[in-house]
Amino acid sequence: MGDVHFSRERAGKVVVLIFFWMLSLISLSCAARLSVSRQKLQVQNHLNRLNKPAVKTIQSPDGDIIDCVHLARQPAFDHPFLKDHKIQMRPSYHPEGLFDENKVSDTEKPKKGSNPITQSWHMNGKCPEGTIPIRRTKEEDVLRASSVKSYGRKKHRATPQPRSADPDLINESGHQHAIAYVEGDKYYGAKATINVWEPKIQQPNEFSLSQLWILGGSFGEDLNSIEAGWQVSPDLYGDNNTRLFTYWTSDAYQATGCYNLLCSGFIQINSEIAMGASISPVSAYRNSQYDISILVWKVKGKKRFNY
Repeated sequence: MGDVHFSRERAGKVVVLIFFWMLSLISLSCAARLSVSRQKLQVQNHLNRLNKPAVKTIQSPDGDIIDCVHLARQPAFDHPFLKDHKIQMRPSYHPEGLFDENKVSDTEKPKKGSNPITQSWHMNGKCPEGTIPIRRTKEEDVLRASSVKSYGRKKHRATPQPRSADPDLINESGHQHAIAYVEGDKYYGAKATINVWEPKIQQPNEFSLSQLWILGGSFGEDLNSIEAGWQVSPDLYGDNNTRLFTYWTSDAYQATGCYNLLCSGFIQINSEIAMGASISPVSAYRNSQYDISILVWKVKGKKRFNY
């Protein structure tokens, strides 16, 4: 009888253990489903914030979708400080020498020989006056980021200091760069003409770029930065296309700033250029060469981009 009693007791323990094991599996499965469901909701909410209602939609040959969004409905105006902001459609002046005769702006007529930036989506249409073209953010774009919050933002530790002529590849997170810079005076802007290439990226987390970079402050917590140029970044865009980009930060890449129009703060007024969209055509070795000119200057306390 003792043996039978022992067997029943052991069998009872096995049944209890299996029961708890099944409960654990069910609990883990429910937690996983809840986590996926929560992530999908976060991603969808973020997409709803970024992708504003379009007046017109253009399908680009490279797979991008370009939404023509009313000026006043762009992501910039989600920022509380920009509520009721009056959009300045024209600068009060241009830097001397940029346009003919004087610096008072006749903004619609660029200097002779200046070529506008051409992008792939231009082949299939243009945005109406009073709207701006915005590259639509897709679910897979956000999911490539480590989190919804980090999408479209640089990692603070991965930002190289541009004044390093001989970068330490360990401290610089693997950045390799060639630079030309000037410092030590008061600067109100800068202009650069950049050859446009399409370098091949070997790893998804790698990127390549050429840019104009204006800095103020130090690489601590008070750095102000404006960047503009072209980049190839499969991690951000999901392909190897050469794309026009901007970036800004006011606190050394910690909590503020983002690429293009992926957060509030940067106001666009141009109806012909889509930030983050592919530049086409690009330069080729022993073949035609193409470049873009970028100007950033300060007008009454504001920084302004011109392409």
